[in-house]
Amino acid sequence: MLIHNAVGGGWGSFLEIEPQMLDRNFLVNVVGLLYLAREVARDMIKAGKGTILVTGNTSAIRGKANFAGFAPTKAAQRILSESIARDLGPRGIHVGYILIDAVIDVPRMRERMRDTPNDFFIRPSAIAGQLWHLHNQDRSAWSFLTELRPFGEKW
Repeated sequence: MLIHNAVGGGWGSFLEIEPQMLDRNFLVNVVGLLYLAREVARDMIKAGKGTILVTGNTSAIRGKANFAGFAPTKAAQRILSESIARDLGPRGIHVGYILIDAVIDVPRMRERMRDTPNDFFIRPSAIAGQLWHLHNQDRSAWSFLTELRPFGEKW
């Protein structure tokens, strides 16, 4: 199983960011996925089974102001994941894209958002549980796009 959870980020409007920010994030979010998937796919194809899970976020489906250096690369990551899924699915390899529409409950975010209620955050263990569920899905009901958000998230 491969879980691609690398993320290159950066914020700013399209008028402010340096093109190099977009280049760097594209290398991490998209090209990194390409290299990793190619590395594991050959053995998975030989075995006729395997799982590749890619974690993304809301930027994969929605551009927002000040996300110009980040959102386009997450959208490209999702599309690359779908292309990989359509290639590898018929060969017995499950590829899924997990869109995390939430603030992850880690100390750094808790520090930045001290007065935010617990219901707003998503627990890392809950994300891991969903990844494990996707890895173990019945082949007759594979998911590609899975969205995760805490019930306190306003979406």
